[in-house]
Amino acid sequence: MLELPLSELPVPGLTVEPLGGAAPASRPAAVDSLRVVLAGSHSLRAMLGDCSAPPLADLKMLTERACALATAERFDDLADVLSDLLPGVEAAVRAAPPGLQADVYELAAVSYQTCSAALAKLGEPMAAWIAADRAMSAAEKAGNPLPAAAAAYRLASVFLDAEQHCLAEEMARTALDALASLADIGDPDALSLCGGLTLLRAAVAARKGHPSAAFGHLSRARQLARQLGCQRVHGLPEFGMQYVTLYEIAVSVDLGDAGHALRTAESIDLASLPPSRRARVLIDVARAYALRSQADQSTEALLQAENLAPWPPRDRDRAVQVVRQLLVADGQASGQLLAMAGRLGALS
Repeated sequence: MLELPLSELPVPGLTVEPLGGAAPASRPAAVDSLRVVLAGSHSLRAMLGDCSAPPLADLKMLTERACALATAERFDDLADVLSDLLPGVEAAVRAAPPGLQADVYELAAVSYQTCSAALAKLGEPMAAWIAADRAMSAAEKAGNPLPAAAAAYRLASVFLDAEQHCLAEEMARTALDALASLADIGDPDALSLCGGLTLLRAAVAARKGHPSAAFGHLSRARQLARQLGCQRVHGLPEFGMQYVTLYEIAVSVDLGDAGHALRTAESIDLASLPPSRRARVLIDVARAYALRSQADQSTEALLQAENLAPWPPRDRDRAVQVVRQLLVADGQASGQLLAMAGRLGALS
């Protein structure tokens, strides 16, 4: 089963062993390669019999590889794998016997969600939207509500990245309604997905400037985290009290409540977080200090984040916004801040 961070690739399906080595920073070529792979008429070629269907075991192996590469942010290698995987699953769903079609459709859903998650990280929300929609279609054909709900989360997350707040809210709300009966009986997979969807609604509400709704969703997410407890979740997004806390920091900053964000951040053991997630928290801390016009503290948080891990485009954009905010507010910017502004291209 996949065990990937909630904000990255919430899809059920396979056991993925982590790849060794540090993930290199993404390159623009990876964006183009992934978009080209996605643009291929794989479905049409399969319908016309222009490509043969690989064995199911081979497709599963490629899907596992794709998920591991996405987690490691090795996007160039991921594009290479998807160039074989996507045509393969499209051919397989048309060639598989009835008893295996559901399994192949689940692999197709995971494959397209992997592509969507990578494109979202690379700052390509519209292409990620297309891939997420295809993942949703494949998950529905598989007939398993949990992969379909995971695809709904991915699509709602893409809507949020594209600043389509109403669409993100509606997708998350209706998916939660659909999962309610499974969550009510304590199904851990449903609880985890409901938690992720509820946190997504909190983010939507914060960005729309609705504090009561945002903190209400955070409160509901805490209830779900307590209900989930230490139960094992099979292939669905990581979710728990720590994730609620991380979202609470970001939501508080989005709502302009710097004090609450900083107090909440103090309760986190940053050393226990993976470097990329720790960097995101530190960027949120920098955003909070910037709201209070504390330029030195904000710059220090950004420097710590910069030293932890390469930033994906979304995190880099948030950091650029903070730096520009500090430059406007501080007539005598420090040398460290000006140096960072130069590295990020925030002076243009």
